[in-house]
Amino acid sequence: MIIRVGTSGYSFEDWRGNFYPEQIEKGKMLDHYMKFFPAVEINSTYYRIPHPAVMANIDRKTPAEFEFIVKTPEKYTHKRRERDDARQPFLECLKPMRDSGKLKGVLAQFPYSFKYSLSNLKYIAECSQDFPPDTFFVEFRHSSWDNPDTFKALKSARVPYVSVDEPQLPGLLKPELKISSDTAYLRLHGRNASQWWEGGALRYDYDYSDQELEEWKNKVRQLEGQVNKTFVFFNNCHLGQAVKNARQMMAKLNL
Repeated sequence: MIIRVGTSGYSFEDWRGNFYPEQIEKGKMLDHYMKFFPAVEINSTYYRIPHPAVMANIDRKTPAEFEFIVKTPEKYTHKRRERDDARQPFLECLKPMRDSGKLKGVLAQFPYSFKYSLSNLKYIAECSQDFPPDTFFVEFRHSSWDNPDTFKALKSARVPYVSVDEPQLPGLLKPELKISSDTAYLRLHGRNASQWWEGGALRYDYDYSDQELEEWKNKVRQLEGQVNKTFVFFNNCHLGQAVKNARQMMAKLNL
């Protein structure tokens, strides 16, 4: 089983001094990041679809074996009635990474308000048609999705499921590693329960303990023989905690 560990984004000002050199140029951050990690999620595409030349420049900086997951625009997940407006610009921005072979999928992070229903399952299947099979990764935040019919439908549509680690609050998903394809995907958001609903960016202010990381390491290892590949991305990006925990996880997995 191939395992790729990284962080959810890399261009953060508050990583200066704890991961990046204090005076590093913003344009050099990826050069530094890829010395430590083999993959990254690009999350900025959720807010604004960049020109293909921007993505081509990012792609050129990385070695052939580097891997990208790119988040879908909010018009796919949060402003769904506007998806048609985003489809072509988003596909065009992905082309440089797709052509180089470094694009391994897109991440659709649906909001807590997006709950299980047959119509929402149909919408997911429709979205997945914009991309090659098994590359439209879906992340849910509401616990209603944790049911057998969800996984049956995702497998049928060849849509990989994204497992999450988040605070154990009512309505949120449990910290379980589940699969709907031959690729597993785990996003660790932290367990900052007090800030989750109203804290804004502070919801991701969390430093995983060694025991918590050990538990997830064991869950990942238990997938041996069930999947070909597993992505593990840390989204607890506040003050570089994602970098710290991702490197700890890589050490635990002997990567």
